[in-house]
Amino acid sequence: MKLSSQIIAWIGATLFAVSANAWPRLSPTKRELEGPRDLLVGLLEWFGGIGEFCVRLVSAAARPPYEGRELLRQMDEIGSKSLPLVALAGAAIGVVLSLHTRDTLVQFGAESMLPALIIISIVKESGPIITALVVSGRVGAGIGAELGSMKVTEQIDAIEASAVNPYKFLVATRIVACMAMLPLLTIAADFCGILAGWAANTLVEPISLKLFLTQGLKQADFVDLLPAIIKTVVFGFIIGAIGCFQGMRAKGGTEGVGRASTSAVVLSSLFVILADVVLVRLIITFFPQ
Repeated sequence: MKLSSQIIAWIGATLFAVSANAWPRLSPTKRELEGPRDLLVGLLEWFGGIGEFCVRLVSAAARPPYEGRELLRQMDEIGSKSLPLVALAGAAIGVVLSLHTRDTLVQFGAESMLPALIIISIVKESGPIITALVVSGRVGAGIGAELGSMKVTEQIDAIEASAVNPYKFLVATRIVACMAMLPLLTIAADFCGILAGWAANTLVEPISLKLFLTQGLKQADFVDLLPAIIKTVVFGFIIGAIGCFQGMRAKGGTEGVGRASTSAVVLSSLFVILADVVLVRLIITFFPQ
């Protein structure tokens, strides 16, 4: 029941953000009169547009030739250039978990469970969601701004005139790169988080890294890592698809590019959190402990 209420709350917040993003600018008087109708129409238009966008994406991506060189370039842009931010965020999460939970565990005489708590928390939930949010902030904004500027300057129209499918060359490569890089970035964040958690714990009570990992991994299994990695693939698709969609529908010059970049970050972050709520329920169902 509690989970259902959380899902309903996140759906409501997401629908409000989508409709607010799609709501045209009206005068205050006109907005009072036509606001609810325009909100509903904008909401339906957005979901219909992204549905059509996904159909065109799958149709273009499934047919050869494939843009391997552009895909590798996007993987480098999304993966290697996001690594420092992801590593820093993962390390911060590890330190915070160690500092906040240590005193509580000491009160209950369960100090020996600290390594397992840090490792399981980072691997199962903290690592994937923090990585996805960091990447949505950097990559989502970049994709939205890049494709938005290409759209308002008619570069995408020029690509179509050159007999190149922009959904294959611009969209599919970025989405596939996001889906491929998110699991690797998550593993890097997990590693940095566990290492930083051990370092923070060692400053209070010296413990070797080998002993820390031995105690922590006693309670963890490969089944804890696999669902989290699968979850990040979904997060990568959400970030790439929403960033590309918001960029491809940009209009209104440089102001439109700014709106596309901002909405790409906001919507991708919201949908990542909403997807995490749903995926956690599915993981509990299909990967019982």
